[in-house]
Amino acid sequence: MTEPTAPSRLARMLQITHRVEDMIIAVLLTATMGLALYQIVLRNVMGTGIVWGDILIRLMVLWLGMAGAMAATRQKKHISVDLVTRFLSPGGRRVAEGLTTCFAGSVCLAAFYYCLQFVKSEYEAGGLAFGPVPYWVCASILPLAFLIMALRYVLQFVLILTGRLRATP
Repeated sequence: MTEPTAPSRLARMLQITHRVEDMIIAVLLTATMGLALYQIVLRNVMGTGIVWGDILIRLMVLWLGMAGAMAATRQKKHISVDLVTRFLSPGGRRVAEGLTTCFAGSVCLAAFYYCLQFVKSEYEAGGLAFGPVPYWVCASILPLAFLIMALRYVLQFVLILTGRLRATP
């Protein structure tokens, strides 16, 4: 029996990471919908609600949005304007896609930096979002998501440059 190669181990690790990411999105979406439904029932039937429920739902939507953006970047399903690329040759499409991927990665790196500064300032301020949960914990998805998206764009850029990732037709 042969030992798995480094690329196959990396591919397997990425596959597992993607599955975990998808499961987190599914669980978070289900929990968000469940909590929202529970809040609605409590308000309309019992005349009450969970005090921190609305804040938690808003934060869960933020986390869902960022997790969804990470998944879209992973699958190259993010929003793109391809009006010009339709008229380019395959080589021109590759250059255009490489440039836009590089630009998107740069924007994500800048967003990562500023979100990290925001989380640091929230940590130093010590404010609480709800109960014992500090704001900085709730906002920590922002720099994490932008860093992961930036890394994915960098990887896609390298794959485009080396010809291992075809430009979108």
